[in-house]
Amino acid sequence: MPSLIHLPRPQVLDRLAPAGQRAGADAGDPQLSTLPVRAAAGAQIGIWECTPGGWPVVDRPDTETCYIISGRATLTDDASGRTVEISAGDFLVLPPGWSGRWDVTETLRKAYSIF
Repeated sequence: MPSLIHLPRPQVLDRLAPAGQRAGADAGDPQLSTLPVRAAAGAQIGIWECTPGGWPVVDRPDTETCYIISGRATLTDDASGRTVEISAGDFLVLPPGWSGRWDVTETLRKAYSIF
């Protein structure tokens, strides 16, 4: 039977594990840290952090929703050319098929779910 998952504030803030450089990075040296959370089959849920840098995303295969906890980034949408600045308190949905660019300008931490 599934049970409640609870991450107390200290875990969300202090327990991320280094995960290396962001794959596909073409600007800066974006280093990742993560705190994955046990989830249902086919889902990824957790906390993600990235230092400044940038990378393209081409034809995203899944849907990601995220809530920005801290930091700043610029996202550029290839289809529309629209650029948005994201920061603490913002909520974001990246649908399947999305192509664009992430440019982290201030170490960014987000809570995410990917389906």
